[in-house]
Amino acid sequence: MDASSRTRARSRLLRVALPLTATVCSVALVGGCSDSGSGGSSSSDSTTQAAAASVNDLQSDYQKVIRDVLPSVVQIQASSGLGSGVVYDDEGHIVTNAHVVGDEKTFKVTTSTNETPLTARLVYAYPDQDLAVIKLEKVPDGLRAAKFADSSKVEVGQITLAMGSPLGLSSSVTQGIVSATGRTVSEGRSGGGTGATIANMVQTSAAINPGNSGGALVNLDSQVIGIPTLAATDPELGDSAAPGIGFAIPSSTVTKIADQIIKDGRVSDSGRAALGITGRVVVDGDLEPAGVSIVSVTDGGAAEKAGLRAGDVITRFGDEVVTTMTSLQVALAAEEPGQKVRVTYTRGGAKDEVEVTLGEM
Repeated sequence: MDASSRTRARSRLLRVALPLTATVCSVALVGGCSDSGSGGSSSSDSTTQAAAASVNDLQSDYQKVIRDVLPSVVQIQASSGLGSGVVYDDEGHIVTNAHVVGDEKTFKVTTSTNETPLTARLVYAYPDQDLAVIKLEKVPDGLRAAKFADSSKVEVGQITLAMGSPLGLSSSVTQGIVSATGRTVSEGRSGGGTGATIANMVQTSAAINPGNSGGALVNLDSQVIGIPTLAATDPELGDSAAPGIGFAIPSSTVTKIADQIIKDGRVSDSGRAALGITGRVVVDGDLEPAGVSIVSVTDGGAAEKAGLRAGDVITRFGDEVVTTMTSLQVALAAEEPGQKVRVTYTRGGAKDEVEVTLGEM
């Protein structure tokens, strides 16, 4: 695909609207003074040389990581747009986002070692966690599998590099830090989103643009710590991108899901709590969201076992107020299967609560 074609193609990256506010931070800088004698000059020269050496070392670290990891990052072309992926093993399995593959089964993949696109086929997509695995029909020489980190060890402040194909520009790299960990973020269904609520996401300041979805967020040990998936938007600016706020699915979640897909062709152990209902939002007299009305309960599911039934309106889940399906999903994402949670609801206008033992999604 030439540059103009890549520009015309719709690159894939989901955006998540957050209630963002901006503040201006002022920093007072205090300059240090040294003696005018030769001793002060020598000290200054040493400091300058040390700083230059430190910068060169960091630059070398960046370049090493890029050499190590970029060959493991691929561009994925579907009929409706472009995304990125990460080589998972030597057998040609590639992990990416479910919203990158959409409903398609066959893809064109461009690797760092092959200019000619290769054919890949879907193994399985898991929209509930926005992850998918595809597999190359033919494994090219030099294909390199990425190394995945234990994301529980990721810390705020760590330097990160985001690698992928933003706007169709393959093998692109941006730099930032881990801004936060443990974020729970819900993606919309507009723009091809899966509607998933994903827990423990890694927030990064590295630039995440359309086309980065499914790529690699990497630490300076050349390990993938996450799969870039979402970019924040500011509703007050017309849902334009909020610079420096991106989210990646943590690597430990990626490996847990990908291993099951590769082994069994499906996901049987999500590790995600489930209530076992379908629901819809109800509004109050001011037309404001006021709870989730149960439309149906899953046979043998957590809600049915606890005595909840169609028509009940859930207003609180544990300590969290429930007004919308998203707020209920966010509350659920913080729990684990088997945990007991008090659910407050109304039935026929009367308020009540029940203890629910959560199932698994």
